[in-house]
Amino acid sequence: MTWLAVPLYAYSQGMSNAEIGALFAAPVLAQAPLNLVGGAYTDRIGGRLIMLGSCFVVIAAGIWFIFAHGFWMLMAGQVALILSRAAFWPATWAMASELPGERGLQLGRLNAVTNFGQIVGTVLCGFVLAAAGFQATFAVLAATGIISLFAGLATPARGARAPGAARHPLAGYLPLLRKRIMLYTMLCAYLSALPFSLTMSFYPLLLAQFGHGEGTSGILLGLRAVGSIFASLLAARFVRSGPQTLWPVVCGLAVAAAVGLVPTVNHVAPIAFWMLVVGAGTAAMTLYFQITISEASAPAERGSALALGGLGWSVSHLSTPLIMGFLADRYGIVAGFYVLGGFALVGALVIALTRRWAFQPG
Repeated sequence: MTWLAVPLYAYSQGMSNAEIGALFAAPVLAQAPLNLVGGAYTDRIGGRLIMLGSCFVVIAAGIWFIFAHGFWMLMAGQVALILSRAAFWPATWAMASELPGERGLQLGRLNAVTNFGQIVGTVLCGFVLAAAGFQATFAVLAATGIISLFAGLATPARGARAPGAARHPLAGYLPLLRKRIMLYTMLCAYLSALPFSLTMSFYPLLLAQFGHGEGTSGILLGLRAVGSIFASLLAARFVRSGPQTLWPVVCGLAVAAAVGLVPTVNHVAPIAFWMLVVGAGTAAMTLYFQITISEASAPAERGSALALGGLGWSVSHLSTPLIMGFLADRYGIVAGFYVLGGFALVGALVIALTRRWAFQPG
């Protein structure tokens, strides 16, 4: 919901593209370290408590945005939301990797459910914005957080694998950083998150510039999640890790094409097609790096490993809005999408050249 509402809310208050980019990039400076702390404490106290805490923060942020006005109040709300996400994702990924059954299928189902939530959120946000305005939209966000909290309370608790009392929670990251596979998965996570970073910042502004209303924009943004749902459920049976698979390369090329070509024709049909493609590509890439990290890490360090690999998401959320904000102010938002599409293409080529190196010992 906030991916559509917050940039439009900031734009309605007269903020520049650079300020809107900063709203989405600056809080990520706090997300990266908290992401690591959340992953470490997921291994220590279990993912359920971390998940419940993130639901509390979403409720508070929704209420805060109702009264927020001006750059710094919006920035405070963004910080709260990003900190909530930073703790939530490694916790739920680790919980899903421990479920009985095939790991790829379970992670694929989790990703499909979360993308369904993105469809409901973006479409609902578009219609509530058009019908009742920003304050009502943020009230619905807070209510959704309350529902999520009760759903989390109903989730059965699983025993945490507590390390030795003398061991610092962050001590496990140094051995993980020595593994080539972690650097490789960070790059995969970065490329998979690049469309997410644009969806929550500049996709809504591109659609607004093209003359599409809030309702249409919500549906178009929701199509990215539709593509992700189908890819998560279908690819879960076929995505495999290892140096031989071409999954990350193909997914990276799909992301690059979808990002770079979405502004070429201002018509609902081609925009919808590229949103479906970018959703499918990012979902398959996300599933690939989740499976790769889960297979390369021991159960006692899985939360930390997923958090470390997920730093690629944090780097994307930090760099993409800033780069896009600069390009949009200087050259126009359409040119910015062309440049980022080329940048994603370079990332896909780097993945193609390094995938065999990444799986070598050392």
